[in-house]
Amino acid sequence: MSLVCVKHYRAMSRNDGEVNFMPIAKQTITTDMGHIVIAANRFGLSDLTFKPRETDSWAARDIALIAATDADKQLANEHLQQAKSEIEQYLLGKLTGFTVPLAPVGTVFQHQVWQALLTQPYGKSCSYSDIAHVIDNPNAVRAVGSANGANHIAIIIPCHRIIGKSGTLTGYAYGLEIKQQLLTLERGGVAGKL
Repeated sequence: MSLVCVKHYRAMSRNDGEVNFMPIAKQTITTDMGHIVIAANRFGLSDLTFKPRETDSWAARDIALIAATDADKQLANEHLQQAKSEIEQYLLGKLTGFTVPLAPVGTVFQHQVWQALLTQPYGKSCSYSDIAHVIDNPNAVRAVGSANGANHIAIIIPCHRIIGKSGTLTGYAYGLEIKQQLLTLERGGVAGKL
């Protein structure tokens, strides 16, 4: 299996200026796993989040858009179209590696964790401790967990692949049911409807 890797990853910090990192376009994708909201800025995908159903106990992540030039909106919409196509192919079990440019916002440490997550092979799981070792900070297990939870680009930055050291499922921003379905899909199963 190939690694889920992204050719274009722009590490953006909050010091880069609001105009540079805020999403300027978004759309909702309807899938068998529920509704997925994606958003982008001119550099790439900034958000990928599931929308909760009435029965879900987790809250939606708010994605506020800012005004932008027509040229920047066009770039953002191109990223959205690419992301939509790749996500649909992934959920059908036909795509194991993403190429859509990413532009997540976070701290230097969060970017280290997210980039380490991008090296985690499709269909394989690891622990927070494993990621802490990948970033050469073995004592940062809890901080890795926090950075994992701060990931705003689900699926593509594969935080769902992180499980407990004992092999048990650990928390997931969109609930353990979705996490299990993503893991099942990547292990050759069917994601099925929620």
